[in-house]
Amino acid sequence: MTTQSLPARTSTPARNPEDKPAGRRGRRLLRQRAGRQHHAGPLSYVLLGLMAVLSIFPLYWTMVAASTDNTRVSQTPPPFLPGPNLFSNLARAWDEAAMGKAMINSLIVAGVIALSTVMFATLAGFAFAKLRFKGRNVLLMLVIGTMMVPPQLGVVPLFMMMAELGWSQQLPAVIFPTLVSAVGVFFMRQYLSEALPDELVEAGRVDGAHSLRIFWSIVLPVARPAMAVLFMITFVHAWNDFFWPFVVLDMTNPTVPVALTQLSAGYVRDQSLIMAGALLGTLPLLAMFIVFGRQIVSGIMAGAVKG
Repeated sequence: MTTQSLPARTSTPARNPEDKPAGRRGRRLLRQRAGRQHHAGPLSYVLLGLMAVLSIFPLYWTMVAASTDNTRVSQTPPPFLPGPNLFSNLARAWDEAAMGKAMINSLIVAGVIALSTVMFATLAGFAFAKLRFKGRNVLLMLVIGTMMVPPQLGVVPLFMMMAELGWSQQLPAVIFPTLVSAVGVFFMRQYLSEALPDELVEAGRVDGAHSLRIFWSIVLPVARPAMAVLFMITFVHAWNDFFWPFVVLDMTNPTVPVALTQLSAGYVRDQSLIMAGALLGTLPLLAMFIVFGRQIVSGIMAGAVKG
């Protein structure tokens, strides 16, 4: 008597309820989930509104103080509504502080420093992140180590160097010592280490491209979001820098922060006039952020997705 062997019954694994549904219905559910928007609760809106008010209040108070007179600003409680003297105080601050020349000088200084920092920091960041050469780690540690040295320690020898070069009281004395920063090099190195795949660099090598060609055709498109962020940060920092321009420049060729010191001269300081000058110095930065803010934010988000 022969027994027929029955085929072994294959046990089907139990479906996990958390697994993604398959088929046409599953794809439709996935599309619905992907297009679903997450709405914040009332507490989130309250916190966001509070943070927005706290962020805007210093600028609003500057405008209020610039639109009143010195007596009204010194009263207790201070005014919280704009006054009628805004444009007259802005005109006085513009004339007494020579803000026209100061803004041109600040635009030249901040623009050159920001562009050079972005270019040199991207080159150095690419070298430290993707190129292999002797002493790379030692050089990187030296660059990072310069961030720990207070800049005030080098003021005297740097001033003597600028005087020997004949650049005292001239804009090159402000520009050349800050053509590149260690913070920018470290920032671009960290970004390119994550955002730039090694396979792209190797593919460029296989195609016969040299390092500068790889930098121009491969690295720059990948690093564009980080370059935009670094440009914005460096430009704002160079525009607001006061200590070194105050040391090496004078009132005949000032930047905006140096020119604002002219408004505080005298025994009795006109606070409304000082606030008017500060408002004039802030308006170009606000205009630049309004014009390029969307591109910078979109660049940050694009870099986050690529990384």
